[in-house]
Amino acid sequence: HLGGRGMGPVFKASLFGVPLPLCSCGVIPVAASLRQHGASRSATTAFLLSTPQTGVDSVLVTWTMLGPLFAIFRPVAALVTGLLGGGLVQALDPDPHRITANGKSLDEAGEFSRPQGLGPKMRAAADYGFVTLPGDIGRALLVGVLIAGVLAAVVPADFLAGYLGSGALSIALMMVVGIPIYVCATASVPLAASFIFLGASPGAALAFLIAGPATNAATV
Repeated sequence: HLGGRGMGPVFKASLFGVPLPLCSCGVIPVAASLRQHGASRSATTAFLLSTPQTGVDSVLVTWTMLGPLFAIFRPVAALVTGLLGGGLVQALDPDPHRITANGKSLDEAGEFSRPQGLGPKMRAAADYGFVTLPGDIGRALLVGVLIAGVLAAVVPADFLAGYLGSGALSIALMMVVGIPIYVCATASVPLAASFIFLGASPGAALAFLIAGPATNAATV
């Protein structure tokens, strides 16, 4: 479903990610597994972009705190940004082979064997989750968490109050603030509501709802 070229796999990956309640860090091992099981780079990118922005839980919270317009726009924006990012990756970075867990393309390795039975499957899952994945991303993730923590500790909670309002500058500011900090899709809703209370435009608040959960220093 997610391998090969064309926008079909990109659309499927982006659409599949929209309702899932995964944060920008939690989506990494899922996306890595999809990639290793044959998903293209473009489809994996689409999944990475659309999934953390929203989820079933955050849509309901958004509807309650910010109203139906925000609740409808969030999943639409997540789907569109997933399509855009996946499409750009596909246009700029051709991916003729699907990569498996052993680093070979499926053309070279064939369909790689799956463990049979509950016990072997659980052992394989635990080995990947506690050995392979931490070895791949552990150091970078730790550095990113430290950077995100420093930002959260150093930046005062009300430092944005004097810069909020309407216009492109307010939207750009919300994006600049949202990108490096760690905030999940649901936790971003009360923050966006507080920004609106302080004078931010709905467009600026929506920019934060998109950029904040989508990524952060730890994810990068």
